[in-house]
Amino acid sequence: MFHVPNLAEIIALVPAIMLALTVHEYAHGFVADRLGDHTARYAGRLTLNPVAHVDWLGLLLLFVAGFGWAKPVPVNPYNLRGNVKQGLLLVSLAGPAANLVLALAASVLLGLIDYMQSGFGLLLLYQLIYINVVLAVFNLIPVPPLDGSKILAGLLPGRQEWLVALEQYGVLVLLVLMVTGLIGKFLTFFVVPLAEMFFNLARGLAA
Repeated sequence: MFHVPNLAEIIALVPAIMLALTVHEYAHGFVADRLGDHTARYAGRLTLNPVAHVDWLGLLLLFVAGFGWAKPVPVNPYNLRGNVKQGLLLVSLAGPAANLVLALAASVLLGLIDYMQSGFGLLLLYQLIYINVVLAVFNLIPVPPLDGSKILAGLLPGRQEWLVALEQYGVLVLLVLMVTGLIGKFLTFFVVPLAEMFFNLARGLAA
């Protein structure tokens, strides 16, 4: 059954989304910076200030459609030390991985505080778990410009020119997937059990 969020849930969702998006993009920039590419640092994106990372359309869609994005952190692969393909793979993995780590931290904190208590702080932790799982799963979709396409290119042998060619049609593909409801089904299939895993962890810690 569709759940209509109340005012408190909507208010808690705002900082949860801002934190999730900020950590996601910061992680990309941090890993790239550690691997030798300081482009994000020079662009002022190696920061936890959410204003530096917000894409207003992506933020709006997170509220309206349940998925969205932030401004992509600039990365110059030619500055990465060592194997460029492996470097891009690590940079791309960093965002979704950071969201899952944040969801894990929120679930541990939720369980230690007491899963069955009420209050705005606990509601914020609920929202943090859910929105971070959504962002991680959504960004793992292997369609450009999402992280999943770069992760797939890094895992498959060869240069994967077809993924590069798909880059110019990526937004159109995502719109088609959204209109047909396929993205919603994909997110539901993966987000629900993954989020429940984190909530079960919180319940276990609170027991």
